[in-house]
Amino acid sequence: MLMNVDGVTGRTVLVTGAAGGIGGAVASLFDRTGATVVRWDLDGSAAADVQAGEVLAVDVAVADAVSAAFDATEAAVGPISILVHAAGVLRTGSGMDRGDDWATCMAVNATGTRNVAGEAARRLVAARAAGADPGVIVGVSSNAAPTPRTSMAAYGASKAAATAYLRSLGLELAPHGIRCNVISPGSTDTPMLRGMWTGDDESADVIAGDASAFRLGIPLGRLAQPEDIAQTALFLCSDAARHVTLHDLRVDGGATLDM
Repeated sequence: MLMNVDGVTGRTVLVTGAAGGIGGAVASLFDRTGATVVRWDLDGSAAADVQAGEVLAVDVAVADAVSAAFDATEAAVGPISILVHAAGVLRTGSGMDRGDDWATCMAVNATGTRNVAGEAARRLVAARAAGADPGVIVGVSSNAAPTPRTSMAAYGASKAAATAYLRSLGLELAPHGIRCNVISPGSTDTPMLRGMWTGDDESADVIAGDASAFRLGIPLGRLAQPEDIAQTALFLCSDAARHVTLHDLRVDGGATLDM
């Protein structure tokens, strides 16, 4: 069922990490608004038909690949008006480890955010100067960015870097009328979360928390669903949030006590 959403319906939206999880839910929801949705993901096709909604293979950690993907996307569907950057990776392990988790998290979560959001910002500013309506950028970060997590030093640091970058970028974009916000989800029922589990279903343990790991539970008593994050992205991209920018909105059921 098509739903009209002011500020989103009829516009061209780029969603990264769109092959599944949060990004997939965002792409599906925005599709239902009547937006033209372009999907990027590392798990995509190099020969994707962008106009048909196929997932285009893009490695967000490679700046030249991102720039080329923007060129290909704009050639197929025209300029992008809205970016929802949801691509990311999760690696867990001790902060004392000397493995490649740090490099991987930083390359995808931090540098990837810079590559995609920075390129989108340059194009949105140019479009605005040519008379286009203001664009919108929303980045999906994590509540692990402001809150210490056992075994998540690399991941949390990379998401903190991404959040800081997006908020500073938003300050530069504000004079152009372009809004830039951050969503920081908590535990969300996605393949990324379930990949951390050793059993079939550990949702009850996640909701309860773990005192030995200094991890609070979830006061609302449920895991987030990808659609919860997608609805938040839709709000931030819509005219209902036209006076919201530089904001970091936690969607975690109260898990970080809104700190």
